[in-house]
Amino acid sequence: MSPRFNIAVDSFGAANTLDTSSSTENGFNIDQPKVLVVDDHAASRMTAAALLAVEGYEVLEAENGPAALITVIERQPDVILLDVMMPGMDGFEVCHKLKQDEQTRLIPVIFITALNDRRSRIRGIEAGGDDFLTKPFDRLELAARVKSLVRQKRLNEDLDHAEQVVFSIARAIESRDPNTGDHCERLAAMGKAFGTYLGLSRSEIRDLMWGGYLHDIGKVGIPDAVLLKKGQFTEEERLIMNQHVLIGEKICQPLRTMHGVLPIIRHHHERWDGSGYPDKLSGKQIPYLAQVFQIIDIYDALTSERPYKKAFSIEEALKIINQETTKGWRNPQLVAQFIEFITYTQLKKS
Repeated sequence: MSPRFNIAVDSFGAANTLDTSSSTENGFNIDQPKVLVVDDHAASRMTAAALLAVEGYEVLEAENGPAALITVIERQPDVILLDVMMPGMDGFEVCHKLKQDEQTRLIPVIFITALNDRRSRIRGIEAGGDDFLTKPFDRLELAARVKSLVRQKRLNEDLDHAEQVVFSIARAIESRDPNTGDHCERLAAMGKAFGTYLGLSRSEIRDLMWGGYLHDIGKVGIPDAVLLKKGQFTEEERLIMNQHVLIGEKICQPLRTMHGVLPIIRHHHERWDGSGYPDKLSGKQIPYLAQVFQIIDIYDALTSERPYKKAFSIEEALKIINQETTKGWRNPQLVAQFIEFITYTQLKKS
């Protein structure tokens, strides 16, 4: 499994030197970028198509919004030139639908607007547009903008694929231990809920949710004899198991989008009094999101059934967390906020 990940990371790294020029195999072009031109005026479509064809692009055409959406799904263009003013479904609505769809959200959209049409540009930005062009087209400007966005799309796709590989590894790790159930799913859901309760930013909440899936990804490097052992670890086995946070950090480090998740992966076993691992950080030295995630992780473990323990009730779990806080293991202020959160969201339901 690890070699596959290395390949994925290497592919992602190589994407930094991406060449949008096409390659051929047996006389057929297998990597020619596709550009979809969407305009209800045939003359405008023909002009853009002619300019793009000269630059070596495969050009697709659509005369209205609904036809464009169908073409995008069927042909998956690399860039879309989208006229703003069209009857029925205008360009803003088309762009909004594309950016909301998981299959098409990475396709760059260039809005075609009238000169100095400030209002349309603002609406285009709000709809998720990536760039703007004005009529009549300047050939060099059109070529430069399309080429830049094709390159951007390829880079985003490589990044997206690398992320998918990482999350697949994380799910595989969870499946190695059938006793954990949907632990990662529960952590992601609670991370979103508790993060919202704390007033965290959108990116911080996303990092908490991703931490739910990725915090134990480093267990891919832990032998089954240790990972699946029932009963107490020997000191040597404990040291081996503790390495999973460092392995996990190393796996996710090459991905820029994982930057905010790395402190959660590395530090979710630190303790407030400095007795945790791997760096024996204490107090506010421990990254805040790692502190937040740690409490969520412990709570879920306590309230879930395992072969070696029953599931504790909510009240019992909170009592244990309080006891650990008294020992100096947890941030007292954050634990108080968590207990308040659970009281309002869980205990009041029962």
